Amino acid sequence: MTFFEAVALGLVEGITEFLPISSTAHLMMFARVLGLENSDFLKSFDIVIQFGAIVAVIVLFGPLFITHRNLWKKILIAFLPTAVIGFLLYQFIKVYLLGNLAIAAWSLAIGGAILIIVERFLVKKANTPKTTLENISNKQAFIIGVCQSVAIIPGVSRSAATIIPALLLGTSRVAAAEFSFLLAVPTIAAASGYELVKNVNVISGNTFILFVGFITSLIASLISIKLFISFVQKFSFTAFGVYRIIVAVLFIFLFL
Repeated sequence: MTFFEAVALGLVEGITEFLPISSTAHLMMFARVLGLENSDFLKSFDIVIQFGAIVAVIVLFGPLFITHRNLWKKILIAFLPTAVIGFLLYQFIKVYLLGNLAIAAWSLAIGGAILIIVERFLVKKANTPKTTLENISNKQAFIIGVCQSVAIIPGVSRSAATIIPALLLGTSRVAAAEFSFLLAVPTIAAASGYELVKNVNVISGNTFILFVGFITSLIASLISIKLFISFVQKFSFTAFGVYRIIVAVLFIFLFL
């Protein structure tokens, strides 16, 4: 992998990680466009550069963990289902799911349709007061965490898998997005850390390339998160659902 390819993938990761459009699917598709081989290093690279996204969340939302300490408990409750499933199915995910472009493309399209249906027909019909970030219950956190575990399938999107159930549970759009950001910290840290330990021999000779991807992902994530929050304060998630379907259809017809 070259320097510029690492920068390109880092940008894709940082821009898409927190949007409900699947960073994994975009990384896989973009790697295909760049002509990169679906190697063990590429799979590890895509996971490890997510550390940049974690640092971005800590920089922007760190004070929330200090002022609202009860959030830690809810985040950990939501994290546990994904941790257990991810650990048990690690080998299956790495061998059969990561790099499977057909699964990623179809998951992207189906998830886009679900996002549109939820926003257009389910959330808008609910006139009940919206739950804020601080008022998310332990039960709601656990349900969101169970749904997040579905994101082990490429194309589903960890962000979408947490935002959609949060909306259905009555959470405001901003609170749903913020909880998704915070839940990303233990989830991505565990996935990236485990990947480092399991594949240290694969990535040890490419630390510079990993560092380039990490820094690029960090900078792009900082910008993407701020723009995303501004967007959801004014608009719904419908546009992301439409985008997912368009990208999936284009990729299916052009590459699959």
